[in-house]
Amino acid sequence: MTPSSVSIKDVAAEAGVSVATVSRVLNSHPSVSPASRARVVAAVEALGYRPNAVARSLRTDQTRTLGLVISDVLNPYFTELARSVEEAARALGYSVIIGNADERPELQDHHVRTLLDRRIDGLLVSPTDGGSPLMLDAVRAGTPMVFVDRWIPGVGADVPVVRSDGRQAVRDLVAHLHGLGHRRLAIIAGPAATTTGSERVEAFRDALREHGTALPDAYIGQGDFQADSGRRATERFLALPEPPDVVFAADNLMALGALDAIRAHGLRVPHDIGLAAFDDIPWFVHTDPPVTAIAQPTADLGRAAVRALVDRIEGRSPQSVTLPARLVVRRSCGEGTDADTGGGGGGGGGAGEDTSVRFRRSNP
Repeated sequence: MTPSSVSIKDVAAEAGVSVATVSRVLNSHPSVSPASRARVVAAVEALGYRPNAVARSLRTDQTRTLGLVISDVLNPYFTELARSVEEAARALGYSVIIGNADERPELQDHHVRTLLDRRIDGLLVSPTDGGSPLMLDAVRAGTPMVFVDRWIPGVGADVPVVRSDGRQAVRDLVAHLHGLGHRRLAIIAGPAATTTGSERVEAFRDALREHGTALPDAYIGQGDFQADSGRRATERFLALPEPPDVVFAADNLMALGALDAIRAHGLRVPHDIGLAAFDDIPWFVHTDPPVTAIAQPTADLGRAAVRALVDRIEGRSPQSVTLPARLVVRRSCGEGTDADTGGGGGGGGGAGEDTSVRFRRSNP
């Protein structure tokens, strides 16, 4: 039996105790007798269950420390999320150690392993993918954990998920673009291995279908939530015989990459092509023109995630939390008025707005 194949049931059998007792030991529950605890610790070490991580994370008291593993610290969305988590944790008497996965599964696992070794009381994670054996081992071991923004499918019953639902906001965006006369709509999608990557492109496809419009493969650019991928996808869109009227980037960094590509071609937003983004950020109100975007309730998500994790640590059973995202209308898709349906990330209006929008290329 290899260490990666050892389950919590194997540990229970080796120790001669129940699975519930093993779980209580791994979570430092005070109801376990010293003798039972000693047997479980010995079984963990003998079987190599999550070696060098579980055994060293066994503890007799709390450290009042939470771990947070975010997908990309350079992404303003995750920066704001981390700040909200730190503030909410501090208010409850906890400190936070942050690990930046940089959208790399192996770096994510490094941070998870390191945080467990540091005897954190609980873990907040925005997974970079859904296939991390270490993450699944941590869940099976009973580590108090909450997924935030993204999640691992099939693990939701064991780990609360705190996220926003952007489907209605995407529908609102597509309806808004149709109302402006746009018909050729393209998307720069995030990685299919992430729940947010797959969910946003499907929401976009479904919204187009409601308006009798298909999403051709040529109008799907595969990105990785990084600016360079947004630039490359937009370069490909612009080289098409019929470039899209509007490019919708599934996160803010890819939107900035798309904007770079558009400007590198000597084109103007929105006169020559429109641009919209998922994940509103304060910068968008200062671009020229300000960018129409979907805003997530980032600070609320951070606070809700901390509350859920502390509930888990203290033995309660928190429910998953889903909060609505909303559309913020600005000027990057050809809007001719100073409208703002959502107010996220700085609201409508701002520097560099063009009140005399004219289209060179739209399909009414």
